[in-house]
Amino acid sequence: MLIEELDILKNTVLGEIDLIQYSERKKLADIRVRVFGKNGTLTLISKGMRDVEPQDRPRVGALINEVRNAIENSLAMKENQFKNQELNEKLENEKIDITEPAKCQSKGAVHPISDVIDKMIDICVKMGFSVVEGPEVESDYYNFEAMNIPKNHPSRDMQDTFFINDNILLRSQTSAVQAREMEIRKPPFKIICPGKTYRNDSDSTHSPIFHQLEGLVIDENVSMADLKSMLTILMKRLFGEDTTIRFRPSFFPFTEPSIEVDVSCPTCHGKGCSLCKSTGMLELLGAGIVNPKVLEISGIDSKKYRGFAFGFGLDRTAMILNSIGNIKYLYKNDIRFLDQMK
Repeated sequence: MLIEELDILKNTVLGEIDLIQYSERKKLADIRVRVFGKNGTLTLISKGMRDVEPQDRPRVGALINEVRNAIENSLAMKENQFKNQELNEKLENEKIDITEPAKCQSKGAVHPISDVIDKMIDICVKMGFSVVEGPEVESDYYNFEAMNIPKNHPSRDMQDTFFINDNILLRSQTSAVQAREMEIRKPPFKIICPGKTYRNDSDSTHSPIFHQLEGLVIDENVSMADLKSMLTILMKRLFGEDTTIRFRPSFFPFTEPSIEVDVSCPTCHGKGCSLCKSTGMLELLGAGIVNPKVLEISGIDSKKYRGFAFGFGLDRTAMILNSIGNIKYLYKNDIRFLDQMK
């Protein structure tokens, strides 16, 4: 009885496989389950071997193996035929121009400093500022003297830059651009000056080459209240609405009075961490009311006009926003660091 069932099963299944077309290729999987599955036809026949007479078991067992091999070989041949047919269709329909360069899928990211510059410019432009630039190789006059820092003044020690000769140097601050603009613009005006600056200074938070963004507003009746209001809005837009701002008195030759501005640490939100040295606050920029001497040097009537100025270290701002512990990471071009900026 089993021998007849095996012959019928073999002929029936092989006939089904032979009739399957490429569009019906999913039927091959159905046949495999129906024949070899847990409750498949051949599986159940194999389990019935215990009821076969001992003398017939070798013959029936050999026939079961023969049927299994025949069906598996037929399925494999049909599957291979369909795979080749599928490949031929792809070769016909999908043409690749191997002469073109490969398309790189890896995506880069904006450098942290460039990202901060873009954000700061976007915020300031929306507040009515114009963006101006100036030369990085500057004269002593615009870099120092026009900013009320005469020769041999002690405050120059804080801006020890790189001199080409006695009069030409690499600018130590973008205030030099402000000095140039005050000579050619008529008040009122609002400008920001982003760019590279240079000082002989190097440690974990300072670099000989760094970036600044300085702002200047000249108008009638400008007050410290205007400066504090503008900086508060700017800080909250840059670091978030929950940012706390603190103003401290300070000294700069080109502003009077002068202030230092601190913001709450965006990493710990004022609770204290390694970035803010457990203080909860971070020193970020200097600002103040423009010294009347600076206005007069540039040809602006200090009795009619007043102004305020502020200056950011953009590298430090990038470090704060991205929780970067050492400024040198920004300049090493280490791909492991840059990948994290994505």
